[in-house]
Amino acid sequence: MKKNRLLAISLILIVSTFLFGCQKEENSSDKKISVVTSFYPMYEFAQQVGGERADVTLMVSAGEDAHHYEPSAKDVARVNEADVFVYSSEEMEHWVDSLLKTTENDKLVVARTADGVDSGHNHGEYEHDHGDHEHDAQLEGGENVEIHGVADHYHTGDIVKLTAELEGNVDYEHWHWYTRANADEEWVTVPNQGGPQFEYEATGESFEVQAVLFDDAHNEYAKSAPVEIVINDHGHDHDDKADHEHGNEAEHDESHDHEHGEEDGHDHGHGAEDEHHEHGNDAAAGTIEIVGRADHYHTGDVVTLVAELKEEVDYEHWHWYTRTSENEEWEVVSGQESDHFEYKTTGESFEIMAVLYDDDHHTFAESEPIAIVIDDHENHDPHIWLDPVLAQEQVKVIRDAFIEADPDGKEVYEKNAEAFIHELQALHEEYEAALKDAKERVFVVQHQAFGYLAKRYDLEQIAVGGLSTEVEPSPSRIAEIGELVKEYGVPVIYYQQGANSAIAETVANETGTKTAILYDLEVLSKELQEKDLGYVEAMRENLKSLQLSVQ
Repeated sequence: MKKNRLLAISLILIVSTFLFGCQKEENSSDKKISVVTSFYPMYEFAQQVGGERADVTLMVSAGEDAHHYEPSAKDVARVNEADVFVYSSEEMEHWVDSLLKTTENDKLVVARTADGVDSGHNHGEYEHDHGDHEHDAQLEGGENVEIHGVADHYHTGDIVKLTAELEGNVDYEHWHWYTRANADEEWVTVPNQGGPQFEYEATGESFEVQAVLFDDAHNEYAKSAPVEIVINDHGHDHDDKADHEHGNEAEHDESHDHEHGEEDGHDHGHGAEDEHHEHGNDAAAGTIEIVGRADHYHTGDVVTLVAELKEEVDYEHWHWYTRTSENEEWEVVSGQESDHFEYKTTGESFEIMAVLYDDDHHTFAESEPIAIVIDDHENHDPHIWLDPVLAQEQVKVIRDAFIEADPDGKEVYEKNAEAFIHELQALHEEYEAALKDAKERVFVVQHQAFGYLAKRYDLEQIAVGGLSTEVEPSPSRIAEIGELVKEYGVPVIYYQQGANSAIAETVANETGTKTAILYDLEVLSKELQEKDLGYVEAMRENLKSLQLSVQ
C-alpha cells in the first residue's frame, strides 16, 4: 500500500513538472520584449525586426521635431522599464545623451543604428564628393584656374569677394565653389555660387576655398589650388573703416556699428528709436504672432517670417529685435521695418521679437520672443535612413540588439530582419534602375535632408534653404530662387511632406517651376497615416517624385 502511494506521488510530481515546464515554455514564448524607439524610421525598422515578439513604442509622435525633442518624465519611465532603446545618432537626436544619463536601467540594451554605417564621410547637403567627377588621368585643364581678389585677412561679417579665372578659353560655365575648415576636412559645396564670381559672408573661422569648373557632362575640367581665407578680428569688434579696408563693401548705417548680416546676426548700435522700446509699457504684449518659422535652419538658410497682428490698425512702423540669449539686451535689426522679416543666417542661434509702434512711436503691440535655431548637425547629415542601402545596416544593428536582449528569439529576429533587408534591397534596385540613365541629375529641395540619397544614386541636391511654406518670400528672394532654377534648368522644387501650400505654388508660378513632395520621414505624419504609407511605400513615392527632375 505504501509502495503504491509513493508511486502515485512520483507520477503526480512527474506530470506536474512536465506541465509546469510546458507552461513556463509557453509563457516564455508569449512574453514580448519592450522596445522604445526615438522617431519614426527607427520605430518601423524595430517593428519589422521584432514582429509579434516585440512591443515597440514611439517617443516622437506626429507634429513633433525629432531634432529638438524634449523627453518627458513619462519617456524616462518607459526607457527605465524597457529591454531595448533604439535611436539613430546624436546628430539627429541631440537629446539622447541626457535621456540615457537620467535612466537607471542596468539591463537596457541601447541600439545606436548609425553604428552600422560608415559615418566618417560627410554626405551633407552641400557636399559634392570630388571623387565622383575626378578622372584617373590628369584633368583636361589641369590646375590652371587662378583665384583673384583675396585680401591678407578679413573680419567677421566681411563679404569675401573672389573671382576664378581660367587660363584657356572654353565655353564651359558650370562652376562650383568649395570650402573646408582645413586640409583634414572634406570639401563642402557652397550654395548659390554657380559662376566664376564668389561672394561669401565671413563668419568667425578661417577656411580654405577652391573653385572647380565642370564640363557639359559635369566632369571636372579644371580647378584651382586651395586658397586660405584668414579671419582675424584682432580680439575686438571691427569698425566701419576696417570693414572697407578689408573687402567688405556693404554699406553701414551711420547709427549702427554693424549690419544684421554679420556673425552675431544683430545690429549693435541702439538708435534713439530703441529708447521707446520698453517691455514694462502698456503694449498689448503677445497680440502679435510670428509665423513662418521652421523647426531649425542651417547656416546660409534664409529665415523668412511675418508678424501678424490680431486686429486691424493703420500703424505700419515695425521693428524687429534680436538677442543671442536671455542674458543679452534686445538689439534692433536695421533694414527690417515692415511686418516681413528676411535674413540669411550665419552660424548662431538667436531669439527674435516683432514690435509695432504707433504714430507717436510708442509701442502699440509686440510678439512673444521666439527662438531661431541654427543647427548644422555638426557638419554631418543625420538622414541615414533615406539611403535604402544604409537603412539595411541600421536594421542589422536593431536585429543584433534584440538578440542580445532576448537570445531565445534569435531565430525570429534573424528571419524578420532578413525578410525586411530583402525588401530594402529590392527598393534600392528600383532606384538604381530608374535613375541610372538620367541625363539631368540635379534636384532642388526646400530642406537639405536628402544628401545620403543623392550620394547613393549619383545625384546633386541643391537646397533653397529656409524657404517657408507659410510666408511668401520677397521679390528679391523669388528672383534669387529663379536664378537658381534657371542655372540648373530644374522643372520642380521639392517641399517636405504636407508642405505643398499656396505659398509654394506662388514660388512655383513666379519661377516657372512645379512643386512636388519628398518625404524625409522624420515623423510619422498625419499624411503618411492617412495614405497608409510605410517606409518602403513612402520611399517609392519619393522615387516617383524625383523622376520629375531626374530624367
